[in-house]
Amino acid sequence: MAQTEKLILASGSPRRVELLAQAGIAPTRLMPMDIDETPKRSEHPRSLARRLSTGKAQAALAAVKGDPAYAGSYILAADTVVSVGRRILPKTEMVDEASGALHLLSGRSHRVFTGVCLITPDRTVRQKVIDTKVRFKRLSSQDIEQYLASGQWRGKAGGYAIQGIAGSFVVKLVGSYTNVVGLPLYETLALLSGEGFDVHAGWTDI
Repeated sequence: MAQTEKLILASGSPRRVELLAQAGIAPTRLMPMDIDETPKRSEHPRSLARRLSTGKAQAALAAVKGDPAYAGSYILAADTVVSVGRRILPKTEMVDEASGALHLLSGRSHRVFTGVCLITPDRTVRQKVIDTKVRFKRLSSQDIEQYLASGQWRGKAGGYAIQGIAGSFVVKLVGSYTNVVGLPLYETLALLSGEGFDVHAGWTDI
């Protein structure tokens, strides 16, 4: 049975597309939304994840408004924030940012918050923020240097991708693994299913 509902994913993240595919869901359209992701003064990481995911979903809704091809679509957006205490780590684009993040994460626990926002065909807004606690081993200078050389940190919240080499840094993880990758599957499918999206439609096509 093929998926019949239209789903717009307000993201260009290959990780989120792959996670949805793992669950048998194929977005009808990918719509990366370019919004200002700068944290507000004293903003809590959880609040930032919620605000950015909602902002991306609402921006995607505005972009397709009036387009009959996407009438009745579900719109899904997510944003992942990594923090040590209340300190929010950047989505690293420069090697010095990634180096700083890895030195900070070395040998200690941090939290990964992913805000998920779903806008339904009747324009109801549903939101969740999922929190996972991750502890890294103590990273050696060689660990950091070679990881930086791999380039796997580029564009990643907190300067690492758990589904790559950095998975070997993790001593302990409490909560959702897929949340750390970028989209908590259990909670995302629960949101979709609760709003009438048939999450099982594509299971026989996987």
